[in-house]
Amino acid sequence: MPELPEVEVVRRGLDQWVTGRTVATVDVLHPRAVRRHLAGAADFSAALTGRTITAACRRGKYLWLPLDSGDAVLAHLGMSGQLLVQPAETPDETHLRIRVTFRDGGSELRFVDQRTFGGLSYEIDGAQLPAPISHIARDPMDKEFDDAAFVAAVRRRKTALKRALLDQSLVSGIGNIYADEALWRAKLHGLRPTETMRRPELARLLTAVRGVLGDALGAGGTSFDSLYVNVNGESGFFDRSLDVYGRRDQPCHRCGTPIRRDPFMNRSSYTCPHCQPRPRRART
Repeated sequence: MPELPEVEVVRRGLDQWVTGRTVATVDVLHPRAVRRHLAGAADFSAALTGRTITAACRRGKYLWLPLDSGDAVLAHLGMSGQLLVQPAETPDETHLRIRVTFRDGGSELRFVDQRTFGGLSYEIDGAQLPAPISHIARDPMDKEFDDAAFVAAVRRRKTALKRALLDQSLVSGIGNIYADEALWRAKLHGLRPTETMRRPELARLLTAVRGVLGDALGAGGTSFDSLYVNVNGESGFFDRSLDVYGRRDQPCHRCGTPIRRDPFMNRSSYTCPHCQPRPRRART
């Protein structure tokens, strides 16, 4: 699933290509693409038609497009969703779910989703922050992110450190890949009990998180398959720079020890046994 860097890359593309444009038509080609819009496809299309997109925003892994009405279109890419800006003459994608055209006659905005886990919804009064995502915390790249509040909240929890990084009510936008990469950079193990974390260690972890996310943004995100692309259909290449994730039995870039893979919440965790020793008090 796309994480913060991948979604931010898409947001920047949308801000460049659709902000300031007025919607001419909206065609919903698959009902699951708007299943979160409970009023249905026809209502979604009617509400969006004639509205002007005023910005492109993000909170964690969610995107929204504020409208001149004060409402917003909320988007979640799910596992395979793509928001593409395509010339009108471009052939339809195999899994095209929604097509938005604009009054200026320029490129279309298309929502493509092979697995149909993602979708769009129209949120009344959602321009500032759509209600369905109001519970999601800010991310570490947000200028209003409160480092001290995050550190205090983590230390109050009784959970494993990696689980805390993945808790969107504490900090948003970090998924499995970047959690592993940040923990490796900070020389911390994801099973460390959060109540044992010291403030300097959590400050070091936040620095590592920001470094990983910034590097990934610079590389256009991480593309392990062809389903993640930016609005122009281009893949990111941060996967070439990963230090631990997906590198089982390969040498650690820091010490040469073979990288270890462990099961984690129906997924995987990758660590260096030397740089990130398993804590004696591991919280599983």
